[in-house]
Amino acid sequence: MSMSTLPATRTTPLVLPGARAALWLFGTVAFCLAGYYFIGIDQGATSVFGDNMYIHEFVHDARHFLGFPCH
Repeated sequence: MSMSTLPATRTTPLVLPGARAALWLFGTVAFCLAGYYFIGIDQGATSVFGDNMYIHEFVHDARHFLGFPCH
């Protein structure tokens, strides 16, 4: 079968209104910044969520895998 005999398929792009696109952008940036804080910055003792080490210990291996020093 040659390329000229294949049926042509058309795809339509997804078009978002500006306000909805801005909302998705804000949500994505907020999610990424929260992930960056919890994996890369939160040290437990200087945490904004108190003096517990729960979040630090939960992401401890991911922190080292991504190259963030923590001790």
